[in-house]
Amino acid sequence: MGQEIIPAESFFDRRFGITSRELDRVLSQALEKKADYADLYFEFRVHEAISLEEEMVKNASQSIANGVGVRVLAEAKTGYAFTDDITIENLELAARTAQHIAHHRDHSLPVPVGQGRIHDLYPLKEPVTDLPLDRKIELLYEMDRFTRALDSKVKNVLISLASEHKIVLMASSQGWVVGDIQPLTRLNITCIAEERGNRQMGSFGGGGRVEFDFFTAGKDYERYAREAVRQALVNLEAEDAPAGMMDVVLGPGWPGILLHEAIGHGLEADFNRKKVSAFTGRIGERVASELCTVVDDGTIPFRRGSLNVDDEGTPTQRTVLIEKGILKGYLQDRLNSALMGMPLTGNGRRESYAHIPMPRMTNTFMLAGDASPEEIIRSVKKGLYAVAFGGGQVDITSGKFVFSASEAYLIEDGKVTRPVKGATLVGNGPDVLTRVSKVGTDSKLDEGIGTCGKDGQSVPVGVGLPTIKIDGITVGGTASS
Repeated sequence: MGQEIIPAESFFDRRFGITSRELDRVLSQALEKKADYADLYFEFRVHEAISLEEEMVKNASQSIANGVGVRVLAEAKTGYAFTDDITIENLELAARTAQHIAHHRDHSLPVPVGQGRIHDLYPLKEPVTDLPLDRKIELLYEMDRFTRALDSKVKNVLISLASEHKIVLMASSQGWVVGDIQPLTRLNITCIAEERGNRQMGSFGGGGRVEFDFFTAGKDYERYAREAVRQALVNLEAEDAPAGMMDVVLGPGWPGILLHEAIGHGLEADFNRKKVSAFTGRIGERVASELCTVVDDGTIPFRRGSLNVDDEGTPTQRTVLIEKGILKGYLQDRLNSALMGMPLTGNGRRESYAHIPMPRMTNTFMLAGDASPEEIIRSVKKGLYAVAFGGGQVDITSGKFVFSASEAYLIEDGKVTRPVKGATLVGNGPDVLTRVSKVGTDSKLDEGIGTCGKDGQSVPVGVGLPTIKIDGITVGGTASS
């Protein structure tokens, strides 16, 4: 039996006894000195984490957090205060604090009103956090047994299940109140394989705004296990990667993390308003190959990066950022869209009630082209095929990036041949987009594992890519080319 699902507004009223009249009074106090806009962000969150290692449960924890943030906007200035003790007295104190930080001005800035229908992208039956603990632990043990039986080289298995059930409510000085109930679950497995003293690992996982049977109904967890073992065994055979300038083919799905980091962050409005992005002032200009169309879409059902409304109460949407190589716009939150005179895009996001919202990506990906993946591989005489990535770094101002490939292969005479390790891609985001010479028909989103960091805040995101060919990019490695 699933629990009764209570609308967000009723939930906070029942739990904390804060009435709509009292919310109006707090918002009025926040606007006392002629600020432009004020809002309240209530949050109640249950977070659960379970991990298994060396055939034992190493951690099983559940925590509950709640609080409210009060924001006041006064042109480019933002006042923000929060409390984890939700009482009307603390709300009023937070409102006065935020108002004092922003302080008054002699004229007002019109803050845009969100438009569009609120979605229902992840209808909830029963939160994963409400399920019996032994049911979730049994899944981890079953995965461990299944994984170890796949190959004798498997020496250790690490599995984690992380879930949260979040209820949010947003109220603004413009008179609207909107709430959302947001599930989020991620299942990950890391496999360590060893042969003749050589130890390598492979990792895989997935999830989204989904229920528990997402992993169990079709035994998807077995696919995760097989993929982690396959990666570990491939890495056992890998040789040192070559170094030098070469053509690179990126595989579909998770390699979209390079698109997210090297290009996506540079299209967030705050960096462009402050004129620190490589894409500043370039709307309407060609910034990529005509084969490239890049989209941010927060409306894809059940996806990790999707939201019914963003963390400012604006319904999410599908935003075309680059269309056939031409820059079309930026990702906007309320503050930056007002200051830049551009429409809201539903990309105001925050880690929690203790954090200020800022423009962030949701699910960011490149649309499919017309080349088959096989044709793309055949077109490369000598190059690298990168299937998965680990860590990376990017400089927003210059667009320069460095990414490490966790799974990669040589391409020789149009065929994928030997696996290599230690390959890094070095380049410039805007420049790389101009070097895309082929785009595959196989556009794919990642499995639901992405977390994006910005200014100390982390939020769940999705990435995606079809198979693409990049002409002439620097590959760092440990062997000469």
